[in-house]
Amino acid sequence: MNGVQPLSERARPVESVSVPPFAVVPGRQVKEVLDGREPTVRDIVESTYHLHAAGGTVNPASTFLRFPDRSTARIIALPASLAGDARVDGLKWISSFPGNIRSGIPRASAVLILNDPVTGYPVACMESSVISAARTAASAAAAADWLSRGRPRATRVGFVGTGLIARYIHTYLRRTGWSFTDTGLHDRSQESAAGFRLYLEQSGVDGNITVYTDPEQLVRTSDLLVFATVAATPHITASSWFDHHPVILHVSLRDLAPAVLLSATNIVDDPDHCLRAQTSPHLTEQLTGNREFVRGTLADVMAGRVSVPPDTTAIFSPFGLGVLDLAVGKYVYDRLAQTGELAVVDDFFDELGRYG
Repeated sequence: MNGVQPLSERARPVESVSVPPFAVVPGRQVKEVLDGREPTVRDIVESTYHLHAAGGTVNPASTFLRFPDRSTARIIALPASLAGDARVDGLKWISSFPGNIRSGIPRASAVLILNDPVTGYPVACMESSVISAARTAASAAAAADWLSRGRPRATRVGFVGTGLIARYIHTYLRRTGWSFTDTGLHDRSQESAAGFRLYLEQSGVDGNITVYTDPEQLVRTSDLLVFATVAATPHITASSWFDHHPVILHVSLRDLAPAVLLSATNIVDDPDHCLRAQTSPHLTEQLTGNREFVRGTLADVMAGRVSVPPDTTAIFSPFGLGVLDLAVGKYVYDRLAQTGELAVVDDFFDELGRYG
């Protein structure tokens, strides 16, 4: 046992505070904590959405670091803070370098810094690509459930984009109660689509697995659609493809043209965050000059403040709130602290005497 307190215990103010220990949490530990706990992670994400809607979070706009000589690459900083029982502060620092795929390594990499809410000192640096994928997948699974209520449960799922996020979303759907008779795949990279198909086959999924070269055919044959690409601009422009009114998890945010959004019921995670950075909802706002096409947030749907008509296409567009990463990261940190498995870096902080 390393004697490190969970953050939920450290968050209680005391008269005399001390510098907390600093831990490094590798991806292996993150995966060990989260694997098999998909319903719990979804509950954490839903609770955080409710807390955010109630004003119990601080979630500033993300900061994008872009490069003149690397136009497709970016690194994003997402500072955030949670209040209440989930009290924690921190920063997610996530990069997206699509060129990595050509070298056989993942496009995205990330770290999450957790800060002690009493002293402000960092308490952990966590590998966060797994946390980011898990919270994205949990958010998508929650939206699939809530937006499907009142309509027949989807049995045909389609994935446009077949990378890591698509894999995590499929896992979270399966482990939170979904099963499908048909799974469709489309990716501009045949190798990626084939790899995802192999993953599905090795996972023992039931039903048919089909790789589509034509995205229209995939869309028209799917009741639940997942867009998880690296598209920088909309490439799906025909609203008629969605005349069968599927539920769409638009997690990559830039696949659908404004015409598609204007023909649908639109749910977002947070309008102020989602309608920026040239996302599809942002482009739609620029086209129309208003936000009337946004029906509400997922928190509104969960709380019953907003309903989703079953006879319309329902689109969930989540920008990805930093508070979700914090909430999931705190859960991982607290589990490891409770079991004494945190790898503490001794004497990480120096110059702790105020006057030397």
